[in-house]
Amino acid sequence: MKPQGFPLDPEHIWEHFYQLTRIPRPSRAEAAVRDYVIGQAEAHDCRWQLDATGNLVVYVPASPGRERHPTVIIQNHLDMVTVKTGDKQHDFHRDPLTLQVEDGWLLADRTTLGADNGVGCAAALALLTDPDVQHPPLELLFTVDEETGLGGALGLDASLLSGRVMLNLDTEDWHELYVGCAGGAAWVFSREYPLQPAAEGTRCWTLEIKGLAGGHSGIEIHLQLGNALKLLVEALADVASCQLAAASVGVAHNVIPREGWIRFACDDVDAGALQQRLEALQRRWCSYLPAADQGVELLLQPGEPAAVMSAEDSRQLLQVIAALPHGAQAYSPAQPADLVDLSVNLARLQLGEGRLELESSIRFFNPEQAAGLRLAVEGLAQLAGLHIRRIDGYPGWQPDFASPLLARAKALHERLFDSVPAVKAIHAGLECGILKSKLPDADILSFGPTIRGAHSPTERLRIATVPPFWRYLTALLAEL
Repeated sequence: MKPQGFPLDPEHIWEHFYQLTRIPRPSRAEAAVRDYVIGQAEAHDCRWQLDATGNLVVYVPASPGRERHPTVIIQNHLDMVTVKTGDKQHDFHRDPLTLQVEDGWLLADRTTLGADNGVGCAAALALLTDPDVQHPPLELLFTVDEETGLGGALGLDASLLSGRVMLNLDTEDWHELYVGCAGGAAWVFSREYPLQPAAEGTRCWTLEIKGLAGGHSGIEIHLQLGNALKLLVEALADVASCQLAAASVGVAHNVIPREGWIRFACDDVDAGALQQRLEALQRRWCSYLPAADQGVELLLQPGEPAAVMSAEDSRQLLQVIAALPHGAQAYSPAQPADLVDLSVNLARLQLGEGRLELESSIRFFNPEQAAGLRLAVEGLAQLAGLHIRRIDGYPGWQPDFASPLLARAKALHERLFDSVPAVKAIHAGLECGILKSKLPDADILSFGPTIRGAHSPTERLRIATVPPFWRYLTALLAEL
């Protein structure tokens, strides 16, 4: 059921977006939402094709009189990040989202909204179903598995596409045009640790952290948001008798970890001292964390008895996590101060029954600049005896400020809105980088309405930016 205040104009975008929020669409489980798109294509007599990876292309004939105009690709991804708060009961494989409207924003109840990239998908579907839009031949490209490593774009069969002008609708700041994006790569570190009974005179405890904002590890990395894993390890730094038993922190390589827990054994003296330090730790963190993280909370509770790692192994693991880098590492001298050139996200820790899995990822515009950071991260992992599995990277999209498409788009924006759009690159792994590598002669531009809190339960879409976004998209297609 649509919430009170749910927007209705532009009709086709909002109706399609609402329908997308009814359909679960986690990464690698996009079949149902892809079927919805195919159903719309067939209802409007449009041909479609799938590639072996599961990417979908819908071919939309030109409006009358525009058949000879060059084909334009409209590109979006079907999947969404699936993150919720700890107190929210929601199955992302079965349940529709519960929508809310607050102060001009559309959001979901304690879950991600999927506006990233659902609103772009909705706009593409609106181009298919709105008979009033004037446009050249269109190829609507819907990729899969974007959020877990851009797998759909990496596996795309580019022979399905004839267009050489592409509009990507997956950026999140209205009145901004994007002409470049970062590349990226990741690691999974692992190790098997021998377990033993907890030392005599110790008890098991669970230290939990919650109340952090989390967020997108690319476009929000410069905000210096609190990293739940880093803070938990900092809290345990003075627990000399600590023996680790289990842990679960973070959800994915591209999400700044916002909550989690570590279970460990220690003696009563260390446990009492830690309990006494909790409020002081929270005050310390709140003295420098941004406003979004001021609700950070530490909880120490008795835990069930469990087999544990040795004190030496526990200390070494905590030290390497403390030493591993996280956050912005370099900034671009040619762009605004908040454009990060190089970053790393210490993203996820899973520990259970002696099996460790630790995940980190990097983003960069220039892969050569990332070499030193790669060396540092892998060197620390090797010192801790961790097995290193490198996750293949994806290419960046080098900005082209002389692009003919960019020139037309800037001029149109000035005419429609009497303002000069900001032209930027984004510190995130847009599929444009991969698609540019597959279609090297393509002229690409990316834009979209305003989204905040992507990849977190606070994800929200600024309602007022959708009508001008639609007006701009349709006017640009009419010119092309």
